Amino acid sequence: MSWQQGPLGGRAVGRFLVEQPLPERLLFAEPARRRMRVRFGDEWVADSEDVVLLHEPGRYPVAYFPRADVKDGVLSGPERTTRHRDLGETAWFSMTAGGRTVERAAWQHTALPGHAGELVDRIAFAWRAMDGFYEEDERIVGHAADPYHRNDIRATSRHLVVHDGERVIADSHHPFVLYESGFAPRWYVPREDVDESALTPTEKQTFCPYKGLASYYDIGEHKGAAWSYLDAWPEVRRVRGLISFEPDEIEVHLDGRRLQLAPGQSVTAHGIDRGLDPEEIQAHGAK
Repeated sequence: MSWQQGPLGGRAVGRFLVEQPLPERLLFAEPARRRMRVRFGDEWVADSEDVVLLHEPGRYPVAYFPRADVKDGVLSGPERTTRHRDLGETAWFSMTAGGRTVERAAWQHTALPGHAGELVDRIAFAWRAMDGFYEEDERIVGHAADPYHRNDIRATSRHLVVHDGERVIADSHHPFVLYESGFAPRWYVPREDVDESALTPTEKQTFCPYKGLASYYDIGEHKGAAWSYLDAWPEVRRVRGLISFEPDEIEVHLDGRRLQLAPGQSVTAHGIDRGLDPEEIQAHGAK
């Protein structure tokens, strides 16, 4: 909703059909309607079925827990205060549990404007500082899930051809198209329709909380021109192992029309709230 080209993002691809322009920044809070837990120092430091998600332009959703659902004695402070541009004074706390202490581990907005009552007496935790966030017994990797983010994968008989100069890299009459919230369509090609001898694996990897870990390939002089989710999440298993090509790095033609990279479609390796590092998913063995 608030990331990339979503309706509350800074580069929304659509617009609200209203007579007066909306404020430049719109924040949206809603109940998560799911049990969430936070683990730190081998202890459960928060456990709640009353979590509120805050959607803020340019940020991933942030989960706010009732102060009453945070374990007694784990927070100390506040150790410092800052000011949020929309939500006022913000107090920052240290966390101690399991023999470990981390500074700036959590925050609370302590002087909220009257229209932001949903966040009163609620605590948010720094995601990278915690050992893990969970929905029920399953660990969330990356950030709190945006309930409005979805991936739809469709098979098609359209003709997709990828060229590197005169060399044909891929030629398929049965690619798949992946429609992802906030992004233009991405086209994935079965490996039997790809000249894999043209692909040079690289060390580059990026992580998507909705699709999994992407591995990249160079094609000749074209760096990172293709990628594949070798072990894609079950929700997007139809593109597992397939190859997608970056149209600003390599020539991609669909039904004879050359594709161009849509504006605002770059992959962001690190978000404001949280780095999305491949090492994290590998270290924790997330599935």
